[in-house]
Amino acid sequence: MTNRRQVTYSTRPNHAARAAHARGDKMFRSYDVSAIEPRKSKGPVIFGVVLVLVVIAGLIFFATTFLKGCSSDADLLPSDQSAQIVVADGSGAQAIASSLKEAHLISDTSAFTKRVAELGVDTQLKPGTYTIKGGTTVDEIINTLKKGAGATGTQLVIPEGFTIARTAAAVETATKGSVTAASFTAAASDASKFAANYDFLVEVGTKSLEGFLFPKTYSLSGSETAEDIICMMLDQFKKEVVSLDLSVPGAAGLSYYDMVKLASIIEKESTNETRAMVSSVFYNRLAIGMALQSDATTAYYVGHDPTAEEVHANNEWSTYTNPGLPPTPICSPGLASLKAACAPDDTDYMYFYFKKVDGKTQYFFSETYDEHQSAIAG
Repeated sequence: MTNRRQVTYSTRPNHAARAAHARGDKMFRSYDVSAIEPRKSKGPVIFGVVLVLVVIAGLIFFATTFLKGCSSDADLLPSDQSAQIVVADGSGAQAIASSLKEAHLISDTSAFTKRVAELGVDTQLKPGTYTIKGGTTVDEIINTLKKGAGATGTQLVIPEGFTIARTAAAVETATKGSVTAASFTAAASDASKFAANYDFLVEVGTKSLEGFLFPKTYSLSGSETAEDIICMMLDQFKKEVVSLDLSVPGAAGLSYYDMVKLASIIEKESTNETRAMVSSVFYNRLAIGMALQSDATTAYYVGHDPTAEEVHANNEWSTYTNPGLPPTPICSPGLASLKAACAPDDTDYMYFYFKKVDGKTQYFFSETYDEHQSAIAG
């Protein structure tokens, strides 16, 4: 037998062996093996996409269902406040539900309409103006609407120009004594108690709410407290003054509270036809530091038509002896007077005088004191 040479792999290959290995390695690395590689499954990718979509859908559901519900509940009116809604003739449950939600009395309109349908009372909800306290249940609200506004309470009429004292007396009469004039006056004596919810009262401090109890006809359910009625009036004030342009009083250096003071004087000193003209006289006087000389401010202080001696008396309510505006408004001005205080006519009038002529109040405006005296004499 011929002996064959045994081939071994040296731990120290020579140069030729190393070169051969290098060539083989190079060929292997550059060889396209994609045709013989097993195909990767698309399953994990599809599963990942589906998982992401499921998570996103879950988050959206959670946000729209749970978070929305929580935020809506948080916006509900607290039990110590009331809101007023108006149910128009022919309004259905859906329209009423929208009004209730807008007033923050309910958080879910569908729950209200569903309950109305369950009770079968959709055609029994009566039109009218309703005052409903926060925290009132859906069934209680439905029961109130079934009874009707006339059956649940009475009307509180507050005309323009009423003071807190006269408003308090009207409240006592309307509530048949359940809210006394004394308790209403006490509740309205400190504006700071309400300033947290009505920023226009911040400047008023601890003075009374004189000037801010908006004149209007209010519907009472009979269960309101003095604070409830006050909040109704402040809510109405806030709603009415939204459209006011405060640029004129601001340019004249008047604060918001000053504007209401001026509006209250205009309310007492003018008619519908003369509000803006009377306002211009007061602005012209304020501009030169001249006393307003309004008898109405002293009348508020003394409680009756003042005498010549009283209007010139040395007290802070006399706008004869003191320049500028009185310490507080002197009544609740209506929207027309508030608008006049924000938009006076552009005149040079410094004086006005009015008297009865043939049973009607006639106004005379003058630029000079001599003209004013002639108007009085004539």
